[in-house]
Amino acid sequence: MKFFKIIVALWAVCLVGYAQPTHTTHSYKKVKPRIIITTDPELDDNNSLIRFLLYSTDFRVEGLIYASSQFHWKGDGKGTLWYVPNREYGRVGMTQPMTSWRYVPKERFIHENVETYAKVYKNLKVHHPDYPTPEYLLSKIREGNVAFDGDFSKDTPGSELIKQCILDEDDSPLYIQAWGGASTIARALKSIEEIYSEQPYWKELKARISKKVVLCLSMDQDDTYARYIHPFWPEIEELNPNGMQVDLTFFAPLRVKEENKVFYSPEWTEQYIRSKGLFGERYRVWGDGKQMVKDDIFDFFGVSELGKDKLKEKGYILWMPSLLPKGTFISEGDTFCYLNLIDNGLRADEDPTFGGWTGAKMAVPADVKAADIPAYVRGKIGFPDFTAAVQNGFAARMAWSVTDDYKKANHEPVIQGIEEKSVHAGERVTLSCKVTDPDKDKVTLQWRQFLVGSYPNTVTIEKATTNSPIITIPTDAQKGQTIHLVLEATDNGTPSLTRYHRIILTVK
Repeated sequence: MKFFKIIVALWAVCLVGYAQPTHTTHSYKKVKPRIIITTDPELDDNNSLIRFLLYSTDFRVEGLIYASSQFHWKGDGKGTLWYVPNREYGRVGMTQPMTSWRYVPKERFIHENVETYAKVYKNLKVHHPDYPTPEYLLSKIREGNVAFDGDFSKDTPGSELIKQCILDEDDSPLYIQAWGGASTIARALKSIEEIYSEQPYWKELKARISKKVVLCLSMDQDDTYARYIHPFWPEIEELNPNGMQVDLTFFAPLRVKEENKVFYSPEWTEQYIRSKGLFGERYRVWGDGKQMVKDDIFDFFGVSELGKDKLKEKGYILWMPSLLPKGTFISEGDTFCYLNLIDNGLRADEDPTFGGWTGAKMAVPADVKAADIPAYVRGKIGFPDFTAAVQNGFAARMAWSVTDDYKKANHEPVIQGIEEKSVHAGERVTLSCKVTDPDKDKVTLQWRQFLVGSYPNTVTIEKATTNSPIITIPTDAQKGQTIHLVLEATDNGTPSLTRYHRIILTVK
């Protein structure tokens, strides 16, 4: 083992130090999740990236990488023709090879969002000290395997950065996210395989990598997961939280519950997102007059005011069932990849079964339809509706970006208390948490049981709206079983913000 570590160390690449101050009361994680984002230039990726940057306090951002997918690829600039059957263009009757697809030759949307971040960085730092420097984030931008859809035959700056992180000496989970296709990730793994697979320590190295890497896929948008990653790296975990507990897809405004429609409305989006300075201007909404690629026949959202007939006349492919009012939320279809990694107190990054804003990994009966999985999981586990908490959290951080006065924005409540406790079956247990609010807002408390522990039944929670609830441990609880209790603390600021605290009880 010592020899192996020395060999790996020789190949490891020393990473740039993460330029962040030490933790304060705003942030509780001793070790933040390491995240690499690979993303193609879809408008919902742009929106997901804006939210991600505003929550970069909670992550160790290791890479921001341009990617391709079946929906967007750049071409090699040499006029090389490319065509893959049954892709997006094939579905609209295009059968001839082409040199690129829905990609600006000098695409800079990642750079532009980080440059926007740089302009509001001083404001953000007033509200949370853990924001990484703009220089650090800029140093992590790379171009990945963007030339062709699903092609991972060549190393790229993006795949090399991923490879370096995979091989470095930090064995904490490395969350590699594919918001577009996974070809750049596939290339990094393929390169490692090509270099080391004939070495005598390959089996041990592969096992170490498989334990370290966690994939977060926004579908398999170029088939590289199915064609290479899964067959050749079957032990690599795919983070699968059973659907989106908060719907941030293109269809969200059409299907969310009535009480949640406000968070997708033109009025709410204008008040809390679009009116908030430079990031607000970059956030895509219906009828904003923008397109990621000029005259993109699939990106009709920005020019939706032309109406169906005019859009069809101009050749647009109207793949949504209806056009929505100007200013309506469009999509953040990739945000679910990192919602469970945000430090909101739910500790969902510690174990995929714990559950968080995205969902929880759990067995789902075969007869449950895919579209119904989020509701099934929420009901089975005891999740509250997270929509208000997720959207208001984003709104607060947008507000942070436009003011350097701490008092002019809202901030989450702070909860202090134990995270683990040993108990006996039949014992009556009083828990206690200290809850404060940095803005002196009134805070409403609610304790819940998340049915994700190994004790399968519900427990009674007395004084569930106080900071000192009382729980009677059932007499049938067995040694080693766990019970998860979650405190939800919501302030009355504008927008109203929620923080959580999870206590795991283990039966002695």
